[in-house]
Amino acid sequence: MSTVNDSLVIARRNLIRMTRIPEMILFGLIQPVMFVILFTYVFGGSMSIGGSTDPDVYKNFLMAGIFAQTVTFATAGAGAGIADDMHKGLIDRFRSLPMARGAVLTGRTLADLCQTALTLLVLAIVALIIGWRPGYAAPTNFGKVMAGFALLLLLGYAFTWIGALIGLSVRTPEAATSGGLIWLFPVTFISNAFVDSSQMPSWLQPIAEWNPFSATVQACRKLFGDPGLSPSDAWPMTNPIWASLIYSVLIVVIFRTLSVRKYRRADG
Repeated sequence: MSTVNDSLVIARRNLIRMTRIPEMILFGLIQPVMFVILFTYVFGGSMSIGGSTDPDVYKNFLMAGIFAQTVTFATAGAGAGIADDMHKGLIDRFRSLPMARGAVLTGRTLADLCQTALTLLVLAIVALIIGWRPGYAAPTNFGKVMAGFALLLLLGYAFTWIGALIGLSVRTPEAATSGGLIWLFPVTFISNAFVDSSQMPSWLQPIAEWNPFSATVQACRKLFGDPGLSPSDAWPMTNPIWASLIYSVLIVVIFRTLSVRKYRRADG
């Protein structure tokens, strides 16, 4: 319980800091909205989804990918924030306090999860305004839609731990931001987020289909009732909900362990 309490205190500290720097939240909201508008209206009439080039079909196909991209791109911000705290010597301040060492990282990732949830809410409203409709291709319900958003937040939380490890491994916040984005681009674009993975070269398809990011996108399309479900026989594509859960939990377990270990070495 002391670890939980310490984590919540650190999370509260980071949330207060975010409210005092509103441009952090504002810029975090603007970027995904721009992605939605640009992809929808620039590529909407040129992408074939299930044999259809109808812009409305692509619009509803796209949103699960944009949602997933948004929660994973929060990783860069998490890494930069932790690197900034390290750079300013905040660890020395926490070292003098009777608190769990892992609570610093857990609290930071929980605060980032709250910001990601707010961004996701705003993005969902924008998506509804421009024409995204859950149940467009298959019946769904409110519970399934909420389950889809829960999987997205779990994926975002998992990737935040990757950002935490990057932030602990570099010397400056700028390096953490760059390092956090370099690996995210291939993960998000070599996937089924923006195009049907069956249209990729044969050697690239297995990479996209076994990508943890693709599993969550496929799961969200299934739960949202969106068009464009991948016809692949790969296990993550035929069991996307389970695959998304397993991938996300494994990432949390592995990278939280590595991050806390790295933090303790830096702290010592």
